[in-house]
Amino acid sequence: MTGKTSLLFDLDGTMLDTDPLHIAAFQRLLADYDRSITEDYYMTKIMGASIDAIMADLFPDLPKPERLALGERKEKFFRESLTGPLEPKAGLIDLVHWVKDNDLGICVVTNAPRENAEKMLGGLGIIHLMDHILIGDELPNAKPDPYPYLEGMRRLGVERESAVAFEDSAPGIRSASGAGIYTFGMRGALDDAVLRQNGASDVISDFTDDRLWAKLRGAAAGSTYSPA
Repeated sequence: MTGKTSLLFDLDGTMLDTDPLHIAAFQRLLADYDRSITEDYYMTKIMGASIDAIMADLFPDLPKPERLALGERKEKFFRESLTGPLEPKAGLIDLVHWVKDNDLGICVVTNAPRENAEKMLGGLGIIHLMDHILIGDELPNAKPDPYPYLEGMRRLGVERESAVAFEDSAPGIRSASGAGIYTFGMRGALDDAVLRQNGASDVISDFTDDRLWAKLRGAAAGSTYSPA
């Protein structure tokens, strides 16, 4: 890698495990319509998608303003479940501090609403360490379009050769890899084969993986961090 290496992170499912909370929020919303979703539906239709796209799929016959109102209601249910300090993926906090200690760039690229993103990052105690927080619905195109990651690199002032991304969903991996970024697929709801099929350069379980540190080693001269 050349230049000032920067790391770009998805949020939900990547920095912390929120899938069960999102599923519960959707079930709570859909209960009023005598409907529910399966885990398979969540993984294939919802995971990583923008709330606008999700609601259009769930309620195709409703006018857009009504779909947006339902989406806002679901996100309110989700935020209500974010209580107390949140549990990060293993190694995340050490990695974020390593990035800042070595004067590297860091950016969150998410399809989550800003209110959700700020509450999650605040609950993790790292919101003040982010250089940028990019929200899909605030950009011309959200994931799976490459635009959010291209914009993230532009704001960080780096080329794709100096960027590393982390994603757990198919739309997110397609977005990051489509921008030409070396992308770590995060094991979780999707297995290794699906992550790689969607463009993951490598697959890791969390941020303590030796393969991640092999990729980052040497990016910042003089680092004192020694991963477990």
